[in-house]
Amino acid sequence: MTRIVRIAAAAYPFDWLDDWAAYAAKITAWVADAGDCDLLVFPEYGAMELASLGGRVIAGDLQASLHEVARQGAARDGLHAELAARHGCHILAASGPAFQGARPVNRAVLFGPQGRIGHQDKQVMTRFEREDWDIARGEGLRLFDTPVGRLGVVICYDSEFPLLGRALAEAGAEILLVPSCTDTVAGFHRVRIGAMARALENQCVVVQAPTVGPCDWNPAIDENRGRAAIYAPPDGLWPDSGILAQGDMDAPGWVKATVDLDRVAESRRAGRVLPFAHWPESAGVPVNDA
Repeated sequence: MTRIVRIAAAAYPFDWLDDWAAYAAKITAWVADAGDCDLLVFPEYGAMELASLGGRVIAGDLQASLHEVARQGAARDGLHAELAARHGCHILAASGPAFQGARPVNRAVLFGPQGRIGHQDKQVMTRFEREDWDIARGEGLRLFDTPVGRLGVVICYDSEFPLLGRALAEAGAEILLVPSCTDTVAGFHRVRIGAMARALENQCVVVQAPTVGPCDWNPAIDENRGRAAIYAPPDGLWPDSGILAQGDMDAPGWVKATVDLDRVAESRRAGRVLPFAHWPESAGVPVNDA
């Protein structure tokens, strides 16, 4: 029996929101537009548009904007839980700050038809997150065993570190979700290359969901470049390019693909190359003097 999953990756633009109702209407419409899908993935820091609810001064201040977005966390969770139940789907909500002390983490929360499933915090901070925002790293990785597959989340920069994706794949992940937020084309390509490499070496599906477009009222998310895409290993059982679906550069909207998860296991067992199985042969190889 095959396990068919319809996946949607968002290329998500920021909007100024005059009130909570505007945000709720926007997210409700976005989820409805992907109502034909089983798994919806929103981007890294997409929640930062909620800083606009605090007004221009707060939205334009790096630290104040973090606190304003975190303050909306419970209401945002409730909205996503309700939409996941209404549409019978799983949603990785756009990540945002969550405070567990003086410093925030960058947290993405997963919801299913029965409610909140859990969260994943970013593991490796970029220079901006370390030096300007003072974002703290999360406490380890999580594997989510769901009706739409065994999911792992590697948030943006995390996707550029092979051992994180490898740990999730070895734990059983079939799909890696990569919500991203990059302000340059080079930054987008770093995440894209990382995501495609994780698909190749782990022989799994990887979903990249970026923020796109300008945002002139918050210095952390002022420029956003990228394209949504869904990747697979080019191992003879998937498209030769490794691209299942992709959108246009900087174009808002959903990118969708239908995936047979049984093919992940087939790739790892019978692909033309077997990087997932042969990974241990690359570990601990000595470097000898020439």
